[in-house]
Amino acid sequence: MRDVLQLEVEGRPLQIQRLRDPRCRRMRLVVDERGPRLSMPLRASQASAEAFVRDNGAWLLAQLAALQVDDSGQHEALRITQTTQLPLLGSERAVHWLPARHTHVLLAADGSLEFHYSPRAGQAALARALSDFYLAQARSLIGPETARWLPGLPRAPRRFVFKQMSSRWGSLAPDATVALDLSLVLAPPAALQYVLVHELCHLLQPNHSPAFWAEVSARLPDWPQQRDWLGEHGRRVKYRLRQLLAVA
Repeated sequence: MRDVLQLEVEGRPLQIQRLRDPRCRRMRLVVDERGPRLSMPLRASQASAEAFVRDNGAWLLAQLAALQVDDSGQHEALRITQTTQLPLLGSERAVHWLPARHTHVLLAADGSLEFHYSPRAGQAALARALSDFYLAQARSLIGPETARWLPGLPRAPRRFVFKQMSSRWGSLAPDATVALDLSLVLAPPAALQYVLVHELCHLLQPNHSPAFWAEVSARLPDWPQQRDWLGEHGRRVKYRLRQLLAVA
């Protein structure tokens, strides 16, 4: 059974996803790209849950701070005229809100984003428009990049699928379908390039053997830098996208 635990931790109001799990023998608190979550036994009380969270308050706030993109506070969902910047390809882009008949997002010539919105647009419509924009941007990047790396591969990918992933950045299915995390479109282009090359090299070596990494290195000698970037910033990027596309 899932619900939301709302309480104040060291003076900060928080909402924590709570799961009452019959298999759970003790309380467990985790923070990842989906935010803070508490797993607890079925018979555990509300008071014990609150006490457990507060006892781990310093750790929890430190983990949440690691998901911040700046010092201004928590990431927020989209708000008409109030959201002034949005992430794209490793940088924050200015957002211009423009009333329109249909809700959609365009990339302006100066690199800023034009968020055209209907006066009746709700949170779901805003999130869908931003999701469609990010998907279009990802697809516009992946075509030329794939063509660049096709020579030397045994075959081309069957298709590309973009979706939000919990921990992985990409995967290659047996039918040569490549799945990529949509949040890569928020990261610097080099990070997306690394994940793409990684998955394409699995067409040559369906493993992570030295031979596989040799194929990656032959194409991207600096791949460890991109892997390290994802290791340091990836959780924050995934969390940011989830917050932006969340619908209350």
